[in-house]
Amino acid sequence: MKSDYEIAQENSMQPINEIAAEMGLPDTMLEPYGHFKAKINISEFDTKKIAASKLILVTAITPTKAGIGKTTTSIGLADGLRKLNKKVVLALREPSLGPCFGMKGGAAGGGYSQVVPMEDINLHFTGDFHAITAANNTLASLLDNFRFFNRGKPDGIKTVLQKRCMDVNDRALRKIVTALDGPNNGIPSETGFVITPASELMAVLCLAEGLEDLRNKIDDMLLGFTFAGQPFTTKDLGVTGAITALLKDALLPNLVQTLEGCPAVVHGGPFANIAHGCNSIMATKTAMQYADYVITEAGFASDLGAEKFFNIKCRKAGLQPAMSVLVATSQALKLSGGASQSTMMLPDMVSLRKGLQNLQKHINILRTFDQHVLVALNKYGFDTDEEISFLRNWCLERDVEFAVNEAFTKGGDGGIEMAEAVLSLCKHPSSQLKYTYELTDDIETKIKKIVTKIYGGSGVVLYKKAQDMIKKIKVLGLEHLPVCMAKTQYSFTDDPLVSGLDGSFNIDVDDLVISKGAGFIVAVCGEMMRMPGLPKIPQANHINVIDGKIIGVS
Repeated sequence: MKSDYEIAQENSMQPINEIAAEMGLPDTMLEPYGHFKAKINISEFDTKKIAASKLILVTAITPTKAGIGKTTTSIGLADGLRKLNKKVVLALREPSLGPCFGMKGGAAGGGYSQVVPMEDINLHFTGDFHAITAANNTLASLLDNFRFFNRGKPDGIKTVLQKRCMDVNDRALRKIVTALDGPNNGIPSETGFVITPASELMAVLCLAEGLEDLRNKIDDMLLGFTFAGQPFTTKDLGVTGAITALLKDALLPNLVQTLEGCPAVVHGGPFANIAHGCNSIMATKTAMQYADYVITEAGFASDLGAEKFFNIKCRKAGLQPAMSVLVATSQALKLSGGASQSTMMLPDMVSLRKGLQNLQKHINILRTFDQHVLVALNKYGFDTDEEISFLRNWCLERDVEFAVNEAFTKGGDGGIEMAEAVLSLCKHPSSQLKYTYELTDDIETKIKKIVTKIYGGSGVVLYKKAQDMIKKIKVLGLEHLPVCMAKTQYSFTDDPLVSGLDGSFNIDVDDLVISKGAGFIVAVCGEMMRMPGLPKIPQANHINVIDGKIIGVS
């Protein structure tokens, strides 16, 4: 089979105004970025149209290090629905340069199930991530400047919470000291960087529902505490207008297309292991306003992305998903069942059977939210008929819908089985969404409910730093905020080497980060890093420009 790059290059894209016309977008709402990308200048939403649209979440079982194919499945499902003459729009996240040049490579789908222009989407795209990075670092610079000129004063800044960010995997920037070599360089401080998808401004942009809401959220960002012990926000700094100006265009959703011409709104890109892991509310609502079916995804597995999608994004935006698609692969199941990274692609019914415990756990998680579930097997060439038949029967015996996704090799035709199953389930959509916790619960109770109801663990251990932050959260009156768990994606526990399927574990919460602007509290679990590192041989070693064409991104 041809490479992702070859397939994408051979594809003839439709002009973006034609894609917009298929969606029903008027020309006045389209701001083209070249011939095949555009911003959608939407300023208000039609609540009746959005309520009538069916929102379908694509999530997954515990992934391998190479991922599990949620984006490929999402694209294949959308193309499959379009083959069945349904009005459908994709609503996906933007890829981050960190993983693109690191371990994972591109995140625009694969094979014959891609969004294009693939290289643009994976790299600079329309500049959203650059705008968020610039806005975040401008804010950090302005805060340091205020500290410098107000040092020693009661309203000066004693404790800084705001960190700088870069859309790069760089472990050397996790903990640093700034302003060395002389008093004119500022106040020496221990600080660090987070990757751009983990920055609060990324979450602020993704959870904002318009320019004024964006401005209000930036206003509310807690940047630090004064010497008098008072909270200090962006509003106190007086620079909300400047930061909003930097994000004005980035707030607008981006329109592209699949290889088969299905409209795709790609916008925002928080990670699900260190942030809330969903695309923007602006993008999702735009897609729902102009489509009968909207396919969206949440990062990593259901214990991370889906949990936050329901408890944070849907609660905030008032969204009611019709159903959830749970992506599985035979190798991920075998890995959970005891196979190694080197053997998980080989026929192994023993490991496959054992791995079904992981699949069952993720089905149970989605059912806690009252979701109808379709298990979609993302098929690989080495999957055997025996394995596929076994998985299909296992699901049917448990009254769980099952479909095989072959979109990687067959495009939309390979997504028709999934699409038909989705249409069948959507005839009787999921009932009212059930949340894991109430907003009136205190922070520790919210964390405990996530650990026991979602992860299946025993309890929570709050380290001293987290305990101290709970006291501050109470004083600030922020206990009503939802919780965003920052946890490894490779396990139900906070240890990637322990599966946690037996339920005999506690979650260690090392720290709590107040994201007042975004509207949630981040619980940092175990040794979770908000700035990833690069592997020994990063994907960057394989990226090049040959005859003016970028290769190695996919």
